[in-house]
Amino acid sequence: MTVAFSPDGTRLASGSDDSTIQLWNVATGQLLQTFPGQFVQAVAFSPDGKTLAVGSFDSVVRLWDLATGQLCQSLEGHSTWAWRVAVSPDGRLLASGSADKTVRLWDIKTGNCLYIFTEHSDWIWAVTFSPDSRLLASTSADCTIKLWDVETGRCLKTLFGHNSWIMSIAFSADGMTLVSGSGDETLKLWDVERGECLKTLRVQRLYEGMNLTGVTGLTQTQKVALKALGAIED
Repeated sequence: MTVAFSPDGTRLASGSDDSTIQLWNVATGQLLQTFPGQFVQAVAFSPDGKTLAVGSFDSVVRLWDLATGQLCQSLEGHSTWAWRVAVSPDGRLLASGSADKTVRLWDIKTGNCLYIFTEHSDWIWAVTFSPDSRLLASTSADCTIKLWDVETGRCLKTLFGHNSWIMSIAFSADGMTLVSGSGDETLKLWDVERGECLKTLRVQRLYEGMNLTGVTGLTQTQKVALKALGAIED
């Protein structure tokens, strides 16, 4: 399941494994429209709320005109699942990330693929534009974040620090800070200009740092887990 609010907050789009996209009135709960999909992975509204971008299992990214209910564009090029989609704040560009390890940058008006970013070495987990639409950030199962110049298609920076899949990412409102969330159970705040990690956030896990050495009755599995938390010694 994937969900997104329209820019004005009045509508909600939801995509599902049942191969449909539903458009809802937030205030009344009324189902407004239903669109066909293919095991829907991602939905994103255009800034004006008139178009809905949909990423699907069949590798195609589709653009739907919400006023008419008609399909505007079918963006084809990925070789497998289109996991993530994002529309630039200025409404000109669409980014799609795929299990084929690539990010594609599309011109929404023409449907042309402007760039194919191939520098990631594993599945793409998230894509997002900076507030000024000048940068695109992408994350991957390769544990890296990449920052792209959308005008030139050049990779400006690669951010290292996570040691597991990076599954979410977002820019601050001023575009100067980036936050990333990973399977390594941490959030990292990054300085976009310098590409440096400013801070790592992590909630302390149960028993972490506690000294339980000598406690009896633990199974081997429990001992392994507690050792990983630093709660017991060899």
